[in-house]
Amino acid sequence: MKIVTTTSALAIAAVGILAVGAAQAQTREQIRIVGSSTVFPYTQAVAEEFAQATGRPAPVVESTGTGGGMRIFCDGIGAEFPDITGASRAMTESEWARCRENGVTDVSEALIGFDGLTIAVSINGADLDLSEAQIFQALAAEVVVDGEIVANPHRRWSDIDPSLPDAEIIVLGPPPTSGTRDAFVELVMHDGCQTFEEIAALRADNRDRWNEICSRMRQDGPFVEAGENDNLIVQRLQADTTALGIFGYSFLYENQDTLKPVSINGIDPSLDTIADGSYPVARPLFFYVKNAHRGVIPGLAEFIEEYMSEEAMGPGGYLSERGLVVLPDERRNEVQTSVREGVAFDRYGS
Repeated sequence: MKIVTTTSALAIAAVGILAVGAAQAQTREQIRIVGSSTVFPYTQAVAEEFAQATGRPAPVVESTGTGGGMRIFCDGIGAEFPDITGASRAMTESEWARCRENGVTDVSEALIGFDGLTIAVSINGADLDLSEAQIFQALAAEVVVDGEIVANPHRRWSDIDPSLPDAEIIVLGPPPTSGTRDAFVELVMHDGCQTFEEIAALRADNRDRWNEICSRMRQDGPFVEAGENDNLIVQRLQADTTALGIFGYSFLYENQDTLKPVSINGIDPSLDTIADGSYPVARPLFFYVKNAHRGVIPGLAEFIEEYMSEEAMGPGGYLSERGLVVLPDERRNEVQTSVREGVAFDRYGS
């Protein structure tokens, strides 16, 4: 009998907490969104369309980076916590565990499309075609020289290959909290690393050492962590014709009048090469939404509907006009239905 009474009391207390949380959430008039700098311009475009169509205040969209956004998003439920986070990679198991620990247990995942991870240079800079091995040699903390793994000595592109420009290596890129950084390491650095047999041999015998060599970016000057605001990298490239920058394809797409791509393995990024998989550095883009905030935060349900609309994420939609590579029809329909119905994220179990 005592156990039943205690359980009932806890249930009543939980209902009270939810009711207070809902009342607090209703005091916030604007949707709050955090997350990836790559997803930011797409979400901002949806926010503008939503405000224009509904007359509601435009959502507040903050570019915090994928990792930073996940931390804030997973801090809890209620008005003081964001409703949505954008991500340039899927949520990790540790991030989902953090969400669950803080009561964020009902979340929907929206795959919005694909993006190419690009390296760009000023339109007045040198034309470059780099292999993933050459990129690794330029940016890794340790590389192979004369059969030995040593601290990276390369200061100029011509140090790596005499056919490359005799210019200082300067590459501006994202910090460790960014999903763009995660994707760059996985899709470019790891592939480039594997081309060196001295490093590849470590993968079976000493996986931790292999991962350290293949993942650690140099910190002695040539690679510059430029923060979460990709627009600042764009501005730097426009002012410095020798510097290279790493960011999502949408930023290159929107600045084609002042920037041009660096080819990777002989292939330029484009909507077609990303869509057909021939461009070697492409990745999925996501947002995650708290289902507990639907029907509580004013306009959130309508904003999600706008994001999932064909006018936004469909072929010829306004997101594709900004550089998003659209999902195939069947996959897009699955995502739209799942997100609209609030199907819970369950990749790592409940």
